[in-house]
Amino acid sequence: MNFSRLRRWLLASPLAASAAAGTKPTKLQFPRDHGAHPETRTEWWYLTGLLGAGGQDPLYGFQLTFFRVKGPAAADHPSRFAARQLLLAHAAVSDLAERRLLHQQRIARLGFGLAEADSSDCSLLLRDWSLQRQAAGYSAKMSSLEFSFELQLQTSQPLLLQGEQGLSRKGPQQTSFYTSEVQLQTQASLKIKGRRLSLQGLSWLDHEWSDSLLGSPGADQAAGWDWLGINLIDGGALTVFRLRRKDGSILWQGGSWRRADGSTLNFAPADVGMQPLRHWRSAEGAAYPVDWALQTPAGRMQLKALFDAQEIDARLSTGMRYWEGAAELLAPDGKRLGLGYLELTGYAGGMGLL
Repeated sequence: MNFSRLRRWLLASPLAASAAAGTKPTKLQFPRDHGAHPETRTEWWYLTGLLGAGGQDPLYGFQLTFFRVKGPAAADHPSRFAARQLLLAHAAVSDLAERRLLHQQRIARLGFGLAEADSSDCSLLLRDWSLQRQAAGYSAKMSSLEFSFELQLQTSQPLLLQGEQGLSRKGPQQTSFYTSEVQLQTQASLKIKGRRLSLQGLSWLDHEWSDSLLGSPGADQAAGWDWLGINLIDGGALTVFRLRRKDGSILWQGGSWRRADGSTLNFAPADVGMQPLRHWRSAEGAAYPVDWALQTPAGRMQLKALFDAQEIDARLSTGMRYWEGAAELLAPDGKRLGLGYLELTGYAGGMGLL
């Protein structure tokens, strides 16, 4: 595959240019909708978590994300080697003690038993990286020269359907299908710095797919988003996001709060306030907001990165740089309310994949 040509296609053909106005409402069906939706333009399975030992503060954060993208070859292309569907993956480990991020990326066309995305259930394979749903949860693994991990993730709560029964609004007309597995009880084997560690913690798995997530070109096209997913210490879960226009104004914002009793409240745009408090500037000059004041129906809180330098350079796969890292949620008095991940896109140029 000509990866230079592929990257140019990703940059020239963002999801924002899709003619579709949004995702049509439909009732989700499981396990089928845990799997791939190759008829849609783009899709991702996004797994993050915090890991420690024996109930202590976390030592590491991790990310493993699989992206499925339609094209660039036409669906009726006659060649078996045509790239009708692509599978991309990012993996990262945040070493919280050393304040250091390690990351890897991969890309391949679907097929030939090397890159697969099952449409009947969650079963993703990109060579020796994988994410699979099992009877009691999920398993995941990846390997590289610098680090590797294997995860067993046990579900402890019902699937969280974001938005209106899984249909999540992302703008005046834009929608996506969006589900989350929160409070995943995690057992991990992590190999890093030549050592293999047995760790435990909590994880979060998002699955989202759409034809028109970021809107049409013009004033109502998003240039990036800020998102957080936090497993709360009381057993609940908090999702907050906003989509920004190129001039920094807010196109849309929302989220959800699963309370400790299992009930869920979805946020309207007027329910959400996200105010950056501090920025960190990367070596290449991107200024990322890594400290936030939050106001939602769950209360007034502060979100802080566990360390600043968690930028991921994924230009060899998705054509973009973004910030993705471990963070903590604090009450106004400084008490820790939860741990999770913060994602910041669109601060270091365009988003080629989307």
